[in-house]
Amino acid sequence: MLTKEELPECPVATTVQLIGNKWKLLILRNLIYNGAQRFTDFLKTIPGISKKVLTDNLRALESDGLIEREVFAKVPPRVVYSLSDLGKTLKPILDAMFDWGTDYKKTL
Repeated sequence: MLTKEELPECPVATTVQLIGNKWKLLILRNLIYNGAQRFTDFLKTIPGISKKVLTDNLRALESDGLIEREVFAKVPPRVVYSLSDLGKTLKPILDAMFDWGTDYKKTL
């Protein structure tokens, strides 16, 4: 997790740094609207994402405290990703993006 000193001074820039790429937004979308997900669930529902890019983005979101990774000791191991309490606070942002995108499509 970044320290306050490492984050941009501007709050909008901070938000963009934490969630501002399309892959992170789609990962968060899945978790907010569909609940906990396994790695393969993300691969099935996010067209075009590679395993490496998915892994890198999941690690970044976990490192920033927005998602949690739970490993179940089974053979083979099962890993489930879910929103942290902090990550759940992003729902109004994604809801606003959903509404805006819906309205925009209506204008076309």
